[in-house]
Amino acid sequence: MQLLEHTVNRFNGVVIEAAALRRAPEDFAALLASSVPHWHAEGRFLIWLEIAIEDAVLIPIAAAAGFTFHHSQPHYTMMVHQLQPNALVPGYATHYIGIGGVVLNEDREILVVSEVHRSSARPYYKLPGGALHPGEHLAEAAIREVLEETGVETRFDALVCFRHWHRYRYDKSDIYFVARLSPLTHSISKQDDEIDDCLWMPVAEYLNHDLVSPFNRAIVRSALVSPGVVTAHVDGYDDLTAREFFFPPNVV
Repeated sequence: MQLLEHTVNRFNGVVIEAAALRRAPEDFAALLASSVPHWHAEGRFLIWLEIAIEDAVLIPIAAAAGFTFHHSQPHYTMMVHQLQPNALVPGYATHYIGIGGVVLNEDREILVVSEVHRSSARPYYKLPGGALHPGEHLAEAAIREVLEETGVETRFDALVCFRHWHRYRYDKSDIYFVARLSPLTHSISKQDDEIDDCLWMPVAEYLNHDLVSPFNRAIVRSALVSPGVVTAHVDGYDDLTAREFFFPPNVV
């Protein structure tokens, strides 16, 4: 019996090789029709099938064979076939991750922005921040976002709080971290396409401003009183490009 080229992962799941898709659709359909019952008889749990956008003609063939969509990215769609009724199909990413920066200078001023796209015609002052890029560390993202939006260079000090929010974009959840940062420069050069206004505002004024949300006030209070958690090295985990650890100061 001829099968589609594949490997078996450590979870007893079949992973169809990309090279197996480089064939005519009718040949793919015939091989899939013989492969699926064979893998079922072997007791495999799942079949994973990654289809590149240039091979999208194969998607309806796979769907007719019992595959469903698992997730999509700009250049591919991942499909999965559950061979055993109790086999666990792990979920794809469930959260967005973002970070904002509380930047406090020696004059007890805080760096704030008002965005171009906002729900009110009046300026609404918040902290600079945004979404992480794929593979980006939290500390790096906080520094980058502040620099992009305000032109101010900073140093990461600590994470001081975070919030967890369900039913966000596309019904995914969102985790937003807040970092305390120290300014290395003070001159402002705002990102004009996103930021309408940017300034150093006295902390006391910000905490009493009628155009600041209760959440943003709480963030700043947390940054003022909490030592937060700082980046740390943990023995045995030396690949810091893939990992980022945070602990209370002087613990690790």
